[in-house]
Order: sequence, then structure tokens, then C-alpha cells
Amino acid sequence: MVATTGKSLQETYAPKSICFGCGPSNDSGLRIRSYRDGEELLMSFRPSIEHQAFPGIINGGIIGTLMDCHGNWTAAIALMDRDSLPEPPCTVTASYNVRLLRPTPYGKEITIRARSVDVSKYDDRVGVQMVLESEGKICAKGEGLFVAVEEGHPAYHRWS
Repeated sequence: MVATTGKSLQETYAPKSICFGCGPSNDSGLRIRSYRDGEELLMSFRPSIEHQAFPGIINGGIIGTLMDCHGNWTAAIALMDRDSLPEPPCTVTASYNVRLLRPTPYGKEITIRARSVDVSKYDDRVGVQMVLESEGKICAKGEGLFVAVEEGHPAYHRWS
């Protein structure tokens, strides 16, 4: 497994972001940290007590946020690589879904692997697949569609 220490993609490309899920500058947020691992992105996360839905089990909305933000970064990096850009374009979520397959336990490390599955040559959209594991078991799977936004979109400068 790739090391999930050192400077993350979020800290490298969006250090001032305030996004609840992935913003390094949001002290009240989840502050996920995504790293390259070959053709995939990998993140690990240790939930806090306030992330529980009920004792011992992580809230599904927290799981959705983790997967949404990590999937979004996977799409942005795929577009950056495809177009040989010096930094990732700002992308936003067009749609995503998460299937909760089993309870995700509190107090254990969560890992999410994500990979782009549809990066067409001239499109600004990327399809992404995600898998969340805890204690060696798949707890959730998801898919998302993410789109690069242009100047004028409210999220365009959110990473700078």
C-alpha cells in the first residue's frame, strides 16, 4: 500500500480550500488527504467520535462526503494527467451514488481507493469508481460523474 503521509494532493494544489470534505483550511471539516497510487488515488481516514450515526458505526453522510470529495480529486487529477496540465482543473460533482454494503465501524481506519473509468479525449467530464474498506472488508462502493468548470462558475476559484 502507498504511504498516506507527506503532502497530499489537496495540500499541494488547494491549500486554501475551505471545502468541508477536502479543504485543508477548514479546521472543522474532514480534511481528507488523497495520494496517487499508480492509476488510482488512495486516501485513509480515521473517523472521530462525532462522525458516528449510532454507537460504533459511522454516519452514511460522512461516508458519502468522503467518497464524493475523493472521487472529485480523482477526476481532477485524471484531467490534469490527460491534458498534461501543471495543476488540476477545478472540478465539481455532477452526480454520485454510494451503496452502503455493511456498517462501517467507528475507531478503525477507513481507506478509499478511486479510479477514473471514463476520461474521453475532448470531454470535461470524468466517471470515477470508488471502494471504501475498513478492517479488510468492503463497506461501501460508489460511482460519480465530475465535471471541470470554467471561469464564471461559482466554484471556479475555490481551490486557489
